Amino acid sequence: MIYSKNGMCWCGSKKKYKHCHYDFDQKLLELKLKGEETPPKSIIRNAMDIKAIKESAKINTAVLDAVAERIHEGMSTQEIDDIVVSVTHAHRAKCAPYRYEGYPKSVCTSINEVVCHGIPDPNRILKSGDIVNVDVSTIYKGYFSDASRMFMIGEVSQNAQNLVEVTKQALQAGLDAIVPWGHLGDISHAVQTVAESHGYNVVRVFGGHGVGKQFHEEPFVSHVGQAGTGMILAPGMTFTIEPMINEGTFEVVIDQDDKWTTTTKDGKLSAQWEVMVLITEKGYEILTQ
Repeated sequence: MIYSKNGMCWCGSKKKYKHCHYDFDQKLLELKLKGEETPPKSIIRNAMDIKAIKESAKINTAVLDAVAERIHEGMSTQEIDDIVVSVTHAHRAKCAPYRYEGYPKSVCTSINEVVCHGIPDPNRILKSGDIVNVDVSTIYKGYFSDASRMFMIGEVSQNAQNLVEVTKQALQAGLDAIVPWGHLGDISHAVQTVAESHGYNVVRVFGGHGVGKQFHEEPFVSHVGQAGTGMILAPGMTFTIEPMINEGTFEVVIDQDDKWTTTTKDGKLSAQWEVMVLITEKGYEILTQ
């Protein structure tokens, strides 16, 4: 589509196109003509979108902070769900996972060999030695945010501690690889390099995702890949980086009864950290963590 320079910009900013995304579009066009994969306009946020997403993200972080303050040995994963619901609703927000594609709870609690999508349960009690990922997603005034943290309960084995720490290092490596107008594959390669250098494996079938106006949007953020490949990282994109790193094989199994709980195929440990980022002209900004 051709836009008039003096017309309103396609992004909804209510600014003239020439003063908003004209130069941006020219750069994308140049890259596209070189054969690069460029992001669709639907996932480029304007200033109003970014402000609204940040409001949602602030609540998401507050919810995770509340979990961090209260999580302890002897509590059930259902109690974690109760905390998430209470704090989210206190901020007049909604829990994005609740009833999403049939998911029955408001948060994911994934323990030890559970890779992701662990369902809170009043009978699943946290024990000393457990490592647990708590994945919180929030909707506020129609805008979405998403992040998760790992928690180590009581006396945790050295192997488990190492996995949790290396996974966090891999996430940071992915963040450090972000360069505006760089490639999504730069993130993927950095995460994979750190994980595999410590003898771990990266889950392939799940990854990060665009998030903001919807719970899951483009792009899919793989945590394995080659630098210099994949979608261009254009300013205005918001997405998660959330490597799931396994102690053993990268292969996983989805529970055939609940259709959600995903475990490592070999029963070994898995860990995950997740942040939501905004690509800016100078680099990136972490929105949730």
